[in-house]
Amino acid sequence: MKLLAISDLHVRYTENRAIVEGLRPESDDDWLVVAGDVGETFDDIVWALGTLNERFAKVIWAPGNHELWTPPKDPVQLRGDKRYTHLVRTLRDLGVVTPEDEYPVWPGADGPVVIAPLFVLYDYTFRPEGTYTVEGALDVAHQAGVVATDEYLLHPDPYPSREAWCRARLSYTRSRLDRIDPALPTVLVNHFPLVREPTRVLRYPEFALWCGTEATADWHVRYRAITVVYGHLHIPRTIECDGVPHREVSLGYPREWRGRPVAPAGLVRILPQR
Repeated sequence: MKLLAISDLHVRYTENRAIVEGLRPESDDDWLVVAGDVGETFDDIVWALGTLNERFAKVIWAPGNHELWTPPKDPVQLRGDKRYTHLVRTLRDLGVVTPEDEYPVWPGADGPVVIAPLFVLYDYTFRPEGTYTVEGALDVAHQAGVVATDEYLLHPDPYPSREAWCRARLSYTRSRLDRIDPALPTVLVNHFPLVREPTRVLRYPEFALWCGTEATADWHVRYRAITVVYGHLHIPRTIECDGVPHREVSLGYPREWRGRPVAPAGLVRILPQR
């Protein structure tokens, strides 16, 4: 029995869709964590997660920014929190675990572990050096020609801004994490990195603005994480913060992985750790 993970499936690309169609568990008992950016259109997201849910004993999903987009050609034109809520309800009906559900407990041989899928967004606090406000940071990014598509397709409705939506999600998520039995360790799953360190290697450092929030910097310690799983950056690797492995498990875009000397990593084993 294994806990496996992957993120950034981006199934609108034919090559990525084929990879998803080929994903299989190693045993009938394996669980799968999907850390966001499954796709952009509602039907693609439901297809991919529904397909995986038919194969794995349990599928646990944390949304990425792409799931929250409202593309002009998507028949589902819900925006912001209504889009997220509709996704949650639809995926629940399929049996997928969402950030709004009870956190499942992994019954591993080394003892139980709480698997916590999170949705906390970002709040523009990963700012370029020398900037101290959201406006100033965004101005620097615009001048550098680095502007995330979120600025056009990820609507925060009914919140006045993405950072306001982030603040609401942070408060809600902290209250849920605080209720976990303090005797239990966790695996924290979030699309965006919980700490800023992984963004230090970005080719365009201004993009860090859309990559997380400083408010989660101590969560891996506060909530007894044995591993943090994330995606978004399309830089698959593992770093350690305070002795806790932070594992980036993204597939990414075909143009990114097609030229690599080895094939994409595919599913990454999270548990057991040895």
